[in-house]
Amino acid sequence: MLLSHSKFAVKSKSKLLSSKKSFEIADPESSQLLGTGTDVTGFLGSMLGATKIEVRDSSNNELLFTVQRTGLLLKKDAVIGPDGQLIGRYKSKAFSLSGGFHIYDKDGKHLGEIQGKMLKAEYKVVTPDRTTEMGTVSKSWAGMAKSLLTGGEAYGVQISPQFAEDQTAKILILGATIAVESIFKKKGSKAVGGGDSDEE
Repeated sequence: MLLSHSKFAVKSKSKLLSSKKSFEIADPESSQLLGTGTDVTGFLGSMLGATKIEVRDSSNNELLFTVQRTGLLLKKDAVIGPDGQLIGRYKSKAFSLSGGFHIYDKDGKHLGEIQGKMLKAEYKVVTPDRTTEMGTVSKSWAGMAKSLLTGGEAYGVQISPQFAEDQTAKILILGATIAVESIFKKKGSKAVGGGDSDEE
């Protein structure tokens, strides 16, 4: 059910006295719950700066993908499929004053780039040549149900029509919004996008 949609309201909630976040992914107009994101990082992993968030479909609790950060000194930010196989990676723009990161598929093909104000949840994903918008993230999305705007951070994610049937692109864009909230905003991150860097 979740991946059949192209518009999402993503709501993040923080636990008291914890850096872990949980997520609710809903239909932005009806507020129907489509999926959840749960931080399942173990204690030792959390101490070492790792993150593991499982995204599941609410209709059957099926694991759809996992957003994770691994590594000690050189952090790796990736999306993993339910079969344990790599779907794609996120790499920071090492020499960009505006921050952001690039999106690559499992074969290392450059799929997209994040542009905008990530820490304020106002950004877009564009193709590598920057000519086509793949999706947008915004806190001020007019189509979001009022019930979603209370209790926690909420923002709208919209996949552009030409990518609505591209499941890999959809997962990586949706995964990027979760990664921004759960990994790249964590206190102590040296840079948005972590240590696995790339040039702009």
